[in-house]
Amino acid sequence: MKNNYKKYLVLLLSVGLFSCSKDLLDTVPNDRLSENVFWKTQSDAEVAVNSLYRDLDGTNIFAWDAFTDLAHVNQPFAVDAFIELGTYDATSSKIYSEWSNAYTGIAAANYFLDNVGKITTVTDSTTFKRYKAEARFLRAYQYVKLASLYGDVPLVTSSLSIDDARQLKREPVATIYDFIDAELSDIVNTLPLSYSGNNVGRITRGAALALKARADLYAGRYEAAATTAKAVIDLNVYKLYPTYGKLFSYAAENNSEVILDKQFITSTYSNGVFNLLAPYSQKSSQSTYVPTKAAVDQYQTAQGVNITDPSSGYDPDNPYANRDPRLGFSVFLDGDTLPDGSIFHPAPNSGTPDAVGNTYIASTTGFNIKKYVNKEDYANPSNNGINIILLRYAEVLLTYAEAKIEANTIDQSVYDAINAVRNTRSDVILPSVSNNLTRDQLRAAVRQERTIELAFEGLHLQDIRRWKTAATVVPGPVYGITYKDNSGATKVVQVAVNRLFDASKHYLWPVPQTERDQNGNLTQNAGW
Repeated sequence: MKNNYKKYLVLLLSVGLFSCSKDLLDTVPNDRLSENVFWKTQSDAEVAVNSLYRDLDGTNIFAWDAFTDLAHVNQPFAVDAFIELGTYDATSSKIYSEWSNAYTGIAAANYFLDNVGKITTVTDSTTFKRYKAEARFLRAYQYVKLASLYGDVPLVTSSLSIDDARQLKREPVATIYDFIDAELSDIVNTLPLSYSGNNVGRITRGAALALKARADLYAGRYEAAATTAKAVIDLNVYKLYPTYGKLFSYAAENNSEVILDKQFITSTYSNGVFNLLAPYSQKSSQSTYVPTKAAVDQYQTAQGVNITDPSSGYDPDNPYANRDPRLGFSVFLDGDTLPDGSIFHPAPNSGTPDAVGNTYIASTTGFNIKKYVNKEDYANPSNNGINIILLRYAEVLLTYAEAKIEANTIDQSVYDAINAVRNTRSDVILPSVSNNLTRDQLRAAVRQERTIELAFEGLHLQDIRRWKTAATVVPGPVYGITYKDNSGATKVVQVAVNRLFDASKHYLWPVPQTERDQNGNLTQNAGW
């Protein structure tokens, strides 16, 4: 798929050059693909479906965890900060952009599906059908996001005129999930198990099943979620990557755990994740979203015990020692080696560029997200080619376990799924969860495992919403690192913010006011 981005750009240029050679009195726009020369051959279908992948989520996923207990929006004047604080409303540009971007992807997929049937020169019918399935998946992906963020939303399955768009009404969220289920179930057998060569990164059968399992879990359709997650497991295509510490590196791209990612390529179709997340000392990177103490405290000790347990062996004076290894693989901690080879020292009295309070850009919690921050990108922090993972096998295993627990069909396979995530990798070997847990204890265990394993990957916002725990874990002060001041006293950094969460309305985002101004048929979510 990385090479296919190049192919798309070359074809776009070719069409532009072709159009310039025509009679000037019968011109074709040279800044876009024209219907006068398009929708003729199967290669047109390929370039069109390739373009739909651009609408997948990318680095925007990191903001979502900053609206939870796991992370913090580092700059208080950023638009995202108002969502974190709970002081936003329907005019928020972030609320609008997520809605708009999703419907842009849906409109592009609808346009493809409305027009691909015009192609009469089909050289490979199997591949041609697959292109349609890919487009339907990418449309369903956007609806999963919309349903989880906004609840009831318009269901659009074909291209609309402006007048038609202004007549749309919101459909019940259950109807949206019905549509997602039907779409993904219908296309699953059209998609291959895997790809090779330039096609690696396309939508697979496993991706369709994994997205359906996620949607069913979000919808509270637990038996369906467990069944579909088990179907992914039974494909025998995916397995956990052997080292968690390398999972988000260039060396691990397209590995056996990745079910779906957004593919990037340096200087051609790049992202700026290094600049977005890395500590300030790393080429003045932005520390845009930073971990919280609440996130760090969720990681157990190496003995598999919560740090609040008196028997855990947790040492408050050495808080990051003897912990679940995923903590050090996910978060930059004091003493870590940074991409430029220097040592990370974020304590306010450290005198380093990363010291809390040194600049408004340095992390205000003293933690930085480590996932996706690779030394290969240090030279050009805003031109990165690292792929952003959107679905991976560990999520499927935990979806299976959680769904079985909620459906009250607990058996050994539930423990096996959780324990696979805890102790299959060579660099993460935690004790297995006890087989003697009650259902409530097992529910708490899988939620904690999901929170830790998938931290800073954009899934926790949807999780605390559907668990109805956001009203408990979000409100209040934000805390950061524990350090010793110049007198030797132990201190905890406290960020100068106080989060609010109104359970009467904040479990869903509002329908953007801009959309309602243009379409009076769009109702608003409760409380907004």
